[in-house]
Amino acid sequence: MKTKNRKKAVFTFAATLLLIIAVFGLSLIKTGAYNRAKHRTVFAGEALFTDDNAQAYDVKATAIPRSSTWGKIFDFNDEGLTENNYQAYTYDITVSNNTRDEVEYFTFKLTFGREVFLSSAWNGALEIHQSVNKSQLVTTVPDLREFDPGEYALETFTVDGESFIDLKADDYLVYIPSSSTNAMEVPIEPYEGTTPGIILYVPMEEDIEGATLELEYTFHRLLTSEPLFWIALAGLGVWAIALVISAITSAQIRKYTERHERDNKIINESIETFTGFIDAKDPYTNGHSKRVAVYTRRIAREMGYTGEELDRIYYIALLHDCGKIGVPDNILGKPGRLTDEEFEVIKSHTVRGGEILSSFKSLENVAEGALYHHERYDGKGYPAGLAGQDIPLIARMICVADSYDAMNTNRVYRKRLTKDDILHEIEVNKGRQFDPEIADVMLELLRDNKIRMDD
Repeated sequence: MKTKNRKKAVFTFAATLLLIIAVFGLSLIKTGAYNRAKHRTVFAGEALFTDDNAQAYDVKATAIPRSSTWGKIFDFNDEGLTENNYQAYTYDITVSNNTRDEVEYFTFKLTFGREVFLSSAWNGALEIHQSVNKSQLVTTVPDLREFDPGEYALETFTVDGESFIDLKADDYLVYIPSSSTNAMEVPIEPYEGTTPGIILYVPMEEDIEGATLELEYTFHRLLTSEPLFWIALAGLGVWAIALVISAITSAQIRKYTERHERDNKIINESIETFTGFIDAKDPYTNGHSKRVAVYTRRIAREMGYTGEELDRIYYIALLHDCGKIGVPDNILGKPGRLTDEEFEVIKSHTVRGGEILSSFKSLENVAEGALYHHERYDGKGYPAGLAGQDIPLIARMICVADSYDAMNTNRVYRKRLTKDDILHEIEVNKGRQFDPEIADVMLELLRDNKIRMDD
């Protein structure tokens, strides 16, 4: 049982540790998958041009123009225009991280719903997609502030020596953030933001509210931000504490068990020594007490008793004849027939045994075995004439074991009986001397050779 419990504890701890490792591994997998995932959000209209409900998004992009603008004359047909017909808008495009995770990288695609003229941009490169003569030009400009139209295959328009990139409706640009030390736009720390900007020209009194911005981004989530990691860590802490407690408890239990076994050994040896004195008074029954104790324990085990209860039954049976210590040797060892008076003295050993063991409080019901083991199931026994279930169960067990040993032992007045004779005697005395159920248990033990005649 101890080995089984130890194996069960080891299995439980091992299985729990494997579960914790699995949860930790799952947290790694989830974190890795989360960091590899690309997220996309499209902003247009009010969602793009105001910062209302910004906290409703994990990552929010807004394009809010500055209040100060200025104008220029775009005289496409050399008509000699004298008044500004295009105005400039400086759009601060803010990308806000509203999570506790770092935004590792982002880009956005800004598609225009009308023709605009791109003047400048900063804090990143622009991948410009421009439609020209039903074909699309794609060019990446590292820094539009240093744009030289002669170096790029783009359609431009020059006013007052300044070059503008003509982007028609459905043309778009892709913003690529800078990661340089001087203009680091990525990564974006938790609850922080970055603000690249562009300058566009549109016709006077108009704007780019028809534009859409598609934001693509990835997160860098720390493992410590994954709830499963903390669940695994907490589980590991509880597991470690439980392991320490288990180790301490096991050591204490082992120490207690060793002391308990040592005490039991002392008790057993003390009782066996005492019963040895009793058996030594009668040379014809030497070893009788121990044999009866062994048989009684086998009967009890067959009836379903286990562990310490079996030990208790064994000790009670071992002491069943302790009252004989007070019977004179000349009567106990008399080779001839006993007189009625002498038989009464012999019978008194049950009462004497009960009295001797009455103060033995540490062994529950110990006196019952000595006092009642000569009671008969039919009520014709002694000393109290109890019958049936009124006789304590332990006494009924000892009665069968004691009678078997008597029949299987050479006495001064007869030889021991054969196995068939013993089986017959037990069978015919069921319900008379013996409890029928206990007698059947003993018969089965004998027939199956679980108790052997030469034991």
